[in-house]
Amino acid sequence: MTSAETEVKSVLISEEEIKEAIAKTGKEISEKYKGKKLLVVGILKGSFVFVADLVREITIPCEVDFMAAKSYGSSTVSSGDVNITRDIASDLSGYNIIIAEDILDTGNTLSKVKRKLLERNPESLELIVLLDKPDRRTAEIEADKALFTIPDAFVVGYGLDYDEKYRNLKYIGVL
Repeated sequence: MTSAETEVKSVLISEEEIKEAIAKTGKEISEKYKGKKLLVVGILKGSFVFVADLVREITIPCEVDFMAAKSYGSSTVSSGDVNITRDIASDLSGYNIIIAEDILDTGNTLSKVKRKLLERNPESLELIVLLDKPDRRTAEIEADKALFTIPDAFVVGYGLDYDEKYRNLKYIGVL
């Protein structure tokens, strides 16, 4: 057990479960968007592992870009103040956009990101999240697809962090 794992209380979702769900989702995306212009947008930093694995499961041509937004800092609770620190500069008209995010929690960050992207007139916009935590939702937003629904616990691993730690775990654990 590594030092990063010593503070994780339990494994919530195993590496195998994650791989299986992402493979299935990649296949669904490939079928749905075949012949269409597809852009997968990850929200940094948490989604980078999810986005990398997801796009490797997509069998059709697609582009990838990233935005960055912060609302947590060094806390386990969202501040509610969403700051977009990296935006997409390219024209999005004509693209079918998939926002691929690690977790839908309060919904504040994804609501702001979704509004910002919709203002750019994409062909379509879909929100796919690795984890959905509906008990914490304060914004009016739902995922088009959630790979896993989780209880109200602070989770880390597979890109998700606490104070920039635990992103490298291959599973989702409860801190």
